[in-house]
Amino acid sequence: MKYTSEHLFGRSATVLTAVYLCGGALFALAVDVAVASVSGSAVGWTPARLAGDWLLVAGSGAILYGAVTHHRRRAEAANRELETSNQQLQVLSRVFRHNIRNDLNVIRGYTDLLADRIDDDRSQQCLETIRQTTDDVVAISEKLRAIEDASPDHPEGRVDLVDAVDEAVGVVDAGSASVSVEAPSEAWIRADDSVAYPIREVFENAVTHNDGATRRVEATVRENGTTTCLEVTDNGPGIPPDERAVLQAEEETPLSHASSIGLWLVKWLCETQGGTVRFAADDDGTTVRLRFESASEPASPTR
Repeated sequence: MKYTSEHLFGRSATVLTAVYLCGGALFALAVDVAVASVSGSAVGWTPARLAGDWLLVAGSGAILYGAVTHHRRRAEAANRELETSNQQLQVLSRVFRHNIRNDLNVIRGYTDLLADRIDDDRSQQCLETIRQTTDDVVAISEKLRAIEDASPDHPEGRVDLVDAVDEAVGVVDAGSASVSVEAPSEAWIRADDSVAYPIREVFENAVTHNDGATRRVEATVRENGTTTCLEVTDNGPGIPPDERAVLQAEEETPLSHASSIGLWLVKWLCETQGGTVRFAADDDGTTVRLRFESASEPASPTR
């Protein structure tokens, strides 16, 4: 079906119109023959009737030609804009991830040198702010790299979600936060290794964006037939409603945007794995649900 569609609509407007005119003329002729046979007369064969039928076919063919030409030009213009946008994104991503990151490393190096030569507390606080800001921008570049490297194809591999969660919890600096995980011994999902990024991001957000006196993060892994769900709940301030609305609308505007690329990373990378993301927030905190396609345990390699 896909081959037939590409073969048909890949033709020029002239070819499509010519095929339509031939088919329309034959159809009109067939209708006239049928009418003549049913009525038992030659009414359907009069020159005026044939001329009218073919004029109708020719007129509709002209409309078809115009419509195909118009939409094809719009499609070509859209493709050119898409190619230009992709090139711009590639250039911006490369410049940000390489050039700017190298410059930030230079800033970080000089910051460390100044920290060894400055004694007053105020200056040390300023240097620490510079260091933290550069680290944050470097972290954004790493997230952009993860998004750029993610494959758009549906994953064929299998990942144990329980192992991915345990690894994410081990990497996240929980500090004074209490992190608990309720999960079966294993839960296999249809995914590749890049699924680790959104899972880690969810736990990092739950821990680092929680400014409460007693920080709690509770994670649950549940299998439900064809799907497997990871639910992470924290008692933090929650994701602002306007940011959740941006993610649901899948569009940012100058007046409505998400403050962190991390939320987009969670959404995009989960969706490339064939999964879904849902955010829920109330006065008690935030709950993030990542749902993936369940998979059977991979067979053990034979020796």
